[in-house]
Amino acid sequence: MIPARARDRDGTLLEVPGWHLTAGCLFPAVWNAVTGRPPAEGLKDYDVFRFDDRGLSWEAEDGVIRAAAEVFADLPAGAEIRNETRVHLRYQQKFGVPCAPCTSTGAAIDSFAATTCCPGVRLDPGGRWRVCAPHGLSAVFGLVVRPNPVLAPRAVHEAKTARRRRQWPELTVLEWPTA
Repeated sequence: MIPARARDRDGTLLEVPGWHLTAGCLFPAVWNAVTGRPPAEGLKDYDVFRFDDRGLSWEAEDGVIRAAAEVFADLPAGAEIRNETRVHLRYQQKFGVPCAPCTSTGAAIDSFAATTCCPGVRLDPGGRWRVCAPHGLSAVFGLVVRPNPVLAPRAVHEAKTARRRRQWPELTVLEWPTA
């Protein structure tokens, strides 16, 4: 469970406003359950998206990343916590295409290279789990990888899909849309 506020081992407050656990740990866990594999097999990382528009500096982001690394040090895979208000500052350099600023964590989740990777979950202040699934969940549970050409280039989708197919050969991969 990731509260909106957590403390690292030194007691430093880690604020994670607008957070969602997403991508790297969600769809692999579902695919493992559906295919009878161990829950953490193929798990690359725990992606935590947050939305904090109080500052766009690298120093502010890095402070949260460092604190989160300590908070999540005991996880079996690394935790990657990123402020989605900053994604447009690094996206073009990483993927070769420009990216408009995200308006919410949900908007950032909706821009993954495959719609299958778009679910996110969070625990609300009342202790209830909330699901963000802009493309639904049927493809995730049906082992279908559907391209999401809204932002990521085709080459990114194809590279990630090739890696996933090696791990889960049962996947059905839909073609990149031509229109």
